[in-house]
Amino acid sequence: MKIFVNFLSIFRILAAFAIIFTIMLNWPWITFILFILGAISDWFDGFLARKYNCCSKLGGVLDHIGDKLLVCNTLIMLTLMMPTWFIVIPVILMIARELYISGLREFLGTQKIEMPVPKARFSMGKIKTTIQMIAITALLLCFALFASVKPETSNHVIFYLIYILPQIGIFSLWFALVASFWSAIQYTFTFAQKLKKIK
Repeated sequence: MKIFVNFLSIFRILAAFAIIFTIMLNWPWITFILFILGAISDWFDGFLARKYNCCSKLGGVLDHIGDKLLVCNTLIMLTLMMPTWFIVIPVILMIARELYISGLREFLGTQKIEMPVPKARFSMGKIKTTIQMIAITALLLCFALFASVKPETSNHVIFYLIYILPQIGIFSLWFALVASFWSAIQYTFTFAQKLKKIK
């Protein structure tokens, strides 16, 4: 089971890079499906690791890398598809937040001090990731629908989705940005507490 859980994380890493090429090749439905499968694998491997108690340090690292790559790679590609300030600004700030937290962890790592991800089911970091995935899903689905829509045969529901999905995606991105900053503040306080252990 541990091998399968780690495989799910590796799949997420591979999907994160495959998404770059599917967007460049203008394959919106494949992009959407890859992201959905990656998002599902994120929940599934965590569920299996907890249920069967097969957590490991390697699995934790792969899971963390897979999550960040899947979200960050897709967000960066979305800024190329929608180069507007209300997309670009939250994406830049959220990626900056990820680099900031990684920097804190790296420094503590040099001191042999761990700063683990909070294990609470509804930690702000997990809420942030969930909202990011909702935002990305909405935007990717919009692009996929728009690429395949045919005015003469498509019904009003599809046109309504094409209209409403970008609004859901953009609103969710800014909501995720707020959660990102809140989570960063929590990590900063944790980092300050860990610093007290350094002599």
